[in-house]
Amino acid sequence: MGRSGGEPIPTGRATDGTGPASLRERFLQGEQVEAGVRTSILSSWQRCRSMGLSPDQNDLPFREDFDPDDRLVHAAVPVLDRLQVKFADSAMNISVADANGTVLLRRFGETSLARSLPAIQSVPGFVFAEQVAGTNGIGLALAERQLIRVYGAEHFAERSQGSACRALPVRDPLSGRIEGVLCFGYPRSAEDPALDAVIRRAGGAIERRLLEHSSARERALLRAYRDIAAEAAGPYRSVGVEELARELHPRDRAIIVEKAAELISRGQRAAVDVTLSDGRHVTLVSRPVTGASAVEGIAIEAVLPAPLLSEPFAAPQHVDVPAGLLAEPAAASGRLASGGVPGLVVPGHLSVAVLGQVAAAGERVTTADADGAAHGHLGSPLPARGLVMVGEPHVGTYALAARRRLELLSEASTRIGTTLDVRRTAEELAETAVPRLADFVTIDLPEPVLRGEESASARHDLRRTVVHGIRDDCPFHPVGKQIDYGPTTPQARCLTSREAVLEPDLRAAAGWLAQDPERTAQMLSHVHSLIAVPLVARGVVLGVAGFYRAQDPAPFGDDDRSLAQELATRAALSIDNARRYTRERSMVLALQRSLLPHGLPEQDAVEVAHRYLPAESDVGGDWYDVIPLSGTRVGLFVGDVIGHGMLSAATMGQLRTAARSFAELDFPPDEVLTHLDNLVGRLDREDPASDGSGAIGATCLYAVYDPTTQQCTMARAGHPPPALVHPDGDVSFPDLPAGPPLGLGGLPFEAAEIHLPEGSQLVLYTDGLIEDRHRDVDVVLDHLRDTLAHQPERSPEDTCQAILDTVALPHPYDDVALLVARTRALDPGRIATWELAADPALVGEVRGSAARQMVDWGLDEAVFATELMLSELVTNAIRHGAGPIRVRLLHGRTLICEVSDASNTAPHLRRAASTDEGGRGLFLVAQLSQSWGTRYIPEGKVIWAECGLDGP
Repeated sequence: MGRSGGEPIPTGRATDGTGPASLRERFLQGEQVEAGVRTSILSSWQRCRSMGLSPDQNDLPFREDFDPDDRLVHAAVPVLDRLQVKFADSAMNISVADANGTVLLRRFGETSLARSLPAIQSVPGFVFAEQVAGTNGIGLALAERQLIRVYGAEHFAERSQGSACRALPVRDPLSGRIEGVLCFGYPRSAEDPALDAVIRRAGGAIERRLLEHSSARERALLRAYRDIAAEAAGPYRSVGVEELARELHPRDRAIIVEKAAELISRGQRAAVDVTLSDGRHVTLVSRPVTGASAVEGIAIEAVLPAPLLSEPFAAPQHVDVPAGLLAEPAAASGRLASGGVPGLVVPGHLSVAVLGQVAAAGERVTTADADGAAHGHLGSPLPARGLVMVGEPHVGTYALAARRRLELLSEASTRIGTTLDVRRTAEELAETAVPRLADFVTIDLPEPVLRGEESASARHDLRRTVVHGIRDDCPFHPVGKQIDYGPTTPQARCLTSREAVLEPDLRAAAGWLAQDPERTAQMLSHVHSLIAVPLVARGVVLGVAGFYRAQDPAPFGDDDRSLAQELATRAALSIDNARRYTRERSMVLALQRSLLPHGLPEQDAVEVAHRYLPAESDVGGDWYDVIPLSGTRVGLFVGDVIGHGMLSAATMGQLRTAARSFAELDFPPDEVLTHLDNLVGRLDREDPASDGSGAIGATCLYAVYDPTTQQCTMARAGHPPPALVHPDGDVSFPDLPAGPPLGLGGLPFEAAEIHLPEGSQLVLYTDGLIEDRHRDVDVVLDHLRDTLAHQPERSPEDTCQAILDTVALPHPYDDVALLVARTRALDPGRIATWELAADPALVGEVRGSAARQMVDWGLDEAVFATELMLSELVTNAIRHGAGPIRVRLLHGRTLICEVSDASNTAPHLRRAASTDEGGRGLFLVAQLSQSWGTRYIPEGKVIWAECGLDGP
């Protein structure tokens, strides 16, 4: 397993149907593919499919008009020549493409490859942009704008399945613009993680050579700096910054370049001490220089004390500098760039233009130490100094500010709106603005907006939603407090005008000072300038943001106001999207919860606890149910409607209602699933948005537990099997027949019967508990087993909570429905059974036996009604049924009378005519009982009647 950009990359062929090749085939067949494919690769596949590309396409566009004298070609040729030597006698294919994906140069480690490979892989001019070539290194590097590795089946095209490649964008060091792509292609078997470092060094070398094509003014400044350095070798070593640069964190490099750009914009001599993240210090010194034609600029040098160097370094006596700039170092370190600030020359890395080494074309420069000797001293305690940046102040000042604004807006587009949560989106706005625009940010939103609704008036019911800044000691109103802005405050004015309001000097802002004199007086010791910006999206005012400046002595200006307005506008759109999503999700969640059971029915078979955990992104169709059945039995349901949103929730409600109806008809579990399967198929056919191909799908598991026999009958339709915790703490997952998901039709369901001793726990759950894109199902099931094991005495409530705490994700991608049932057993002393032949003379004997048993149970008051019901039920069984006949009394929460026989003919309640001699027996039973019914068993049928009891 390799890694690229923090994502694991499979590096072998899959044998279990889950590897890259299998996933690619599933994707090409239109199946849903998420887990196992890197995000960048999956996104590229999806783009390829949306553009109608075919994986079998072999022809690519060829451009005869590409420029062989492109500046990128001149910069890359020497680097590719060295790479060709490095990879001699290997199957390495090295290419450079321009920013449009057209290959400009090719080199081969083994020269014979140029003759054996097809033209598309060996001749410059072919276009490998993603929109024409599919997922490949060059196209994906241009799309993702970063180092990319594509391996084997991750390629979209069939022709590349046996290959791997690495591709790195090459940027102009001055503008930051992508000029092209450097790509390494090689057989899949030659994968080597060390290639990452090689391609980065090579890309950095090409970028440094692009500096040769910088403007004449910039070259003049570099030559002027060279001349000064050559004439005034001071008491310091002329190398050493590069040694530190190899160890610098990218964040430290960015800080150094940022500080250097600031020094250039000031246009004067200065020195700044920069503290690195590890506590070390680098001093930046600005030096005025004047180039040819009186071009004036500033050179920034980094001065390092000798103890900071990782090892002693000897300066070479002579350095050859090609093409008027620098000798490229043998080992490049991390690149520092100005981010595209015009007028600023940034060497390819921190010490690429070291003091005394910048020379004109063909010149040879001699460096000197403090004593003027033409050699360096090992272990010298003298400091090292190196060039960081050269630029013109009047250009750099405006360019730097503009670049910062563009960078901040670019960062805002990726940082703001990453979630569909209103509060989090507001926090992202504040985090983006601090400290690059403001030192403190407050955001106030109306309470209805936080709930996902529209606010009638954004000026009323504002709540402090975000307070974010460089420190925590500023006396702003805390989060959650209701804010009431007066009509003259900047915030109220901006809400009225819907335009940003700038208060450069808060000490002179009368409206702001009058809002809360005591608090504003305290705040003046912390902040001095304010921009109040309304959050407006789609014509609706959603709130107000306040940007405060504290550390920078310069007040906010008009450019800052425009930037704050742009940031707020972008954030407001994301907040409104989050608000709308919150409203819709709240509606679906309310519907979902209204369709789930609001309480548990009273029954004696199991002790039950349940949980429902909605998905983080959207509500789905997970459900559960507990249904009391005849004979003290209980039915347990758990199901999952595929998909999310309102349709899934509504379909779930229909399924749950139907499932309860089928269960109460006392159908066995496999028949209940058959009826549900027919229902889902009918719903799909009746759906106008469906073509009848199974757009609506669902899974379900149904279990019926009988406490008189401690037997549980279960059947499932494409649903995960339950977990069974035995009384001794052992955990198992019963091997139930899987059954197809509901809605496929035509396939049978099978039921299995399992013995559940008293005190066993049956754990039913939906797939959202165990399946997600980042976890292996088997690992999660093992985790679930460990959570349930050795805790048989734990209550179902505690078991539910333990599962959610340890197994479920805190923010699940899919709904989770969980049902835990601990079994009970009906005391055999509360069960009475008699078997008799089909003889009417035995009816009185059964009535007497039943009466005596009820007296023993202390149910004297129910004897009369029970005798009447038994007489009718037994007489009907003798007259219309078939022997043997069995009578059973169950004394639980109620008294249940059951009479079974071998016939499948069920009686029906009817109103007898005045002339009828019979037909009134069931009417009498219905009047005397709370409920009655018929259920079928393999041996015949059971007629039952349930009577309420006033006492135990």
